[in-house]
Amino acid sequence: MAIARAKEGDREALRLLYIRYSNNVYGYLRSIVRDEREAEDLTQQVFMKLITVIVKYEDHGVPFSGWLLRLARNVALDHLRRRRPTPTEDVLGADSHVDDGARERAQDLRAALAALPEEQRSVMIMRHVVGLSPPEIAERMGRSESSIHGLHHRGRRALQLELTRLGSAPATSSSAALSAAC
Repeated sequence: MAIARAKEGDREALRLLYIRYSNNVYGYLRSIVRDEREAEDLTQQVFMKLITVIVKYEDHGVPFSGWLLRLARNVALDHLRRRRPTPTEDVLGADSHVDDGARERAQDLRAALAALPEEQRSVMIMRHVVGLSPPEIAERMGRSESSIHGLHHRGRRALQLELTRLGSAPATSSSAALSAAC
């Protein structure tokens, strides 16, 4: 079987897998990215990645084609995430139709973010504004994923404390009960 031989590093078996599955992978990627050239490039990326990750494939009732399409989906999503614009220092731009309360909260959020240490601020922005996952943030910052989780946790806590100090913390059931008791 070509899959077993490919897992052992047989280049000819990998070529056979490419011949058999590349059209399906291309069609699936094209439906995601909606561009022929991007789908072609991503198809090549999928099969390049397959060379190193095929050893992880185990037939536990999941057909190889389904596993390969999952790999293609992940490659496509990574590609789309990299295309997202990166935010600037402004979390919320000056917008004429924003009410004064929202403008004030935005200013407080900017001030609270500015009070964070630089790495915590970067993690918070990449996670909550850009929408990157912890592994993606770790890759961009050259840090381990566990250190990103720690920075994120400490950043959230520090942001919450600073927003509370500024009087802009989001209300929760426990904070509402505390306010009612005072």
